[in-house]
Amino acid sequence: MSIVNSIRSQFAPITPEGYPFIGAFALVSLILFWVWTPLGWLGTLATAWCAYFFRDPPRVTPVRDGLVVSPADGRVSQVTMVAPPIELGLGDTPMTRVSIFMSVFDCHVNRSPIAGRIERIVYRPGKFLSADLDKASADNERNSLVIATATSRIAVVQIAGLVARRIVSFAREGQDLVAGERFGMIRFGSRLDVYLPQGAAALVAVGQTSLAGETVIADLGGSDSRSFRAG
Repeated sequence: MSIVNSIRSQFAPITPEGYPFIGAFALVSLILFWVWTPLGWLGTLATAWCAYFFRDPPRVTPVRDGLVVSPADGRVSQVTMVAPPIELGLGDTPMTRVSIFMSVFDCHVNRSPIAGRIERIVYRPGKFLSADLDKASADNERNSLVIATATSRIAVVQIAGLVARRIVSFAREGQDLVAGERFGMIRFGSRLDVYLPQGAAALVAVGQTSLAGETVIADLGGSDSRSFRAG
């Protein structure tokens, strides 16, 4: 491997949605250098953080049928039984919900938790409470996807947080997704909820760190999950 390729391999690609923000940070940094050099260096650090925030590292997704992988990088903040949002059309029977909180230092590119077809996408405006709060699931701005597989339906909900002000979706209704495929992102701190089918148990615990597209959060096939990565 050449020296250039070796250096390049140490840096994650940047999602295209981040380029305008990185450019804006860089422009402000140049202006700050003109105003006062120490401010320019602070702007440079902020620009480096912005580039880091919009990173989109490659992931290796487990491919066995029935595995549900994390849709986001971050910390598992809740594992609970709760009725899904009414707009999902999944009824009012409580389902297992796994909530993953993304800080401003986590990768914010979201990936499909399972292979299937997007049956429904529903955007709902709302508040911008801290995404770590339980009521954020019902009160905050959110974008929901219902993914249908051959045997079940799973919902994944992007929830804007206190800092986040823009949910971005790359997907469309009727689109087929493979597990681990990118379907959207949320700009700056936020949260994702995954609603598992009836009878499915979560394989992650509160406080655990997850990686989008890699960490197994449930096994709908019921096989022993110990042979798969779970954080």
